[in-house]
Amino acid sequence: MSSRPTEKPCVLGFDQFGFAVFRRHCDKWKQEHRSHEYSYPSVSASKLESWQKMLNNWNEAGASCMDKMHIFLEDGVPIKVRGRLWKCLLGSDLVKESTTHTYQEYVQELRSQLASLGVTEYGVQVAISTLDNADRERAETDSTAPNLMPNRNPEITIETLRQIVLDVERSFPTHCSLMGKNPEAKEGQAKLFRILSAYAKYNPQIGYCQGMSYIAAMLLMNMQEEDAFWAFVVLLEKPKYLAGFYEHSLDTIQRHAKIFQQLLKHRMPCLWQHMENLEVAPLLFITTWFLTLFTSLPCWDSVLAIWDLIILDGINVMFSTGLCILQLLEPRLLAMSDVSVLLPTLLRIPVDVSRYNVLVPALWVTKVHKWELDCMQSVVLEEEEEALLSSGKHSIQATTVEKMTKQNGKKTPDVKGADGKRSTRSSASVGRETLKDTLTKMLKIARCYLQDLRHFSEGHKETLSQEKALIIPGHSKRWSTTVNNKGQARRGISGKGRSEKTSR
Repeated sequence: MSSRPTEKPCVLGFDQFGFAVFRRHCDKWKQEHRSHEYSYPSVSASKLESWQKMLNNWNEAGASCMDKMHIFLEDGVPIKVRGRLWKCLLGSDLVKESTTHTYQEYVQELRSQLASLGVTEYGVQVAISTLDNADRERAETDSTAPNLMPNRNPEITIETLRQIVLDVERSFPTHCSLMGKNPEAKEGQAKLFRILSAYAKYNPQIGYCQGMSYIAAMLLMNMQEEDAFWAFVVLLEKPKYLAGFYEHSLDTIQRHAKIFQQLLKHRMPCLWQHMENLEVAPLLFITTWFLTLFTSLPCWDSVLAIWDLIILDGINVMFSTGLCILQLLEPRLLAMSDVSVLLPTLLRIPVDVSRYNVLVPALWVTKVHKWELDCMQSVVLEEEEEALLSSGKHSIQATTVEKMTKQNGKKTPDVKGADGKRSTRSSASVGRETLKDTLTKMLKIARCYLQDLRHFSEGHKETLSQEKALIIPGHSKRWSTTVNNKGQARRGISGKGRSEKTSR
């Protein structure tokens, strides 16, 4: 009797970034949207030494390090130093030192709560069913009792814990640190669970929101657990990065989608009009891109390069990356006449566009400056305010007309123009006037911004001699102020000490 042929393993190995390489045509291979053909630049031993030397001197020479950073990033960041670089750029150690509670305290409180529920941070599948049972039992015992303890740090709701457990299982399930049931994967999943749950205790107003798990997992791939937690805190709470993005109201992400729509409208008008015709709003794809910081892209070397730039320059790079992807996709998107084809393309970016040697060089020349975002945000805020006022006026006018109609027994009057004739303006003319108004607002805001910069520069020249004489007692450090090519004012210390940037 012949024995059955041994089934070939589905996983052939792991690539240089830790993602599983599947045998072609197996089920996992068909489901996966990931390329393992990387073009990330190799870093020489001398370049690695330069990186290490710069990071070793970061605290003493932070200003000069920042000045060199774009040049260093363009040549590629060595894998060995990326986590340390992110820590320096984020300044997460400063947040850690200024916080009253330690990460270990948050974890210990979490473990105490889990122990009372009969679960641990290990074994996500068991935890899900146990948490479901605990939730039902608690509801039956006392449906009116709140799920918060009256201590300094409230307990996390069971529903939040359950959602975290579910998302831990979904986050990068093909990465070696999170894949399967081996000891390494179980520990990786437990670390991710601890970070997300600890943040829910650290900031109970926000708690947990879907999408956070991808950010935390990315940090864990490049840092130790505690460092990843404090870096996570900075990314989610500093205005330069994702502050407000995970609020339950979603007001911030919706406003950023409107700002992106304005950028798209003025940078790529043909594509904007095409998407308008197909009723594809930026919110439909921007939400995924921004909340996961582009970790859904199939080429991981490109994702890392994007993250390097985001952590250096902040939210501007998120808009730059979004525009860059659309620019690369524009010809094929314009050829798509069906939303059912166009939208999936934006949610599942093709591999050829995502490749490092295609996307990253294009990203370096696609710039979105802070003043430009400020202009667009002002336009969006003005439009929201005008829409609110307009809706109020229309409501008052409608009520008045309705009362007059009832009193006089007449039909509702037609809306007429200033000359007494019925308005016959086409939608095209209205669109041209709207575009003209928007451009006028942008130019006005940009003019004010540039005028402020000119006054700032003139004031800087007048006080330069005074600044040279300004010495901080006992430190022998001199403060100076310059304006870089991004319209940012920088206060630096010549000598030892870190620089401070103040965005204008």
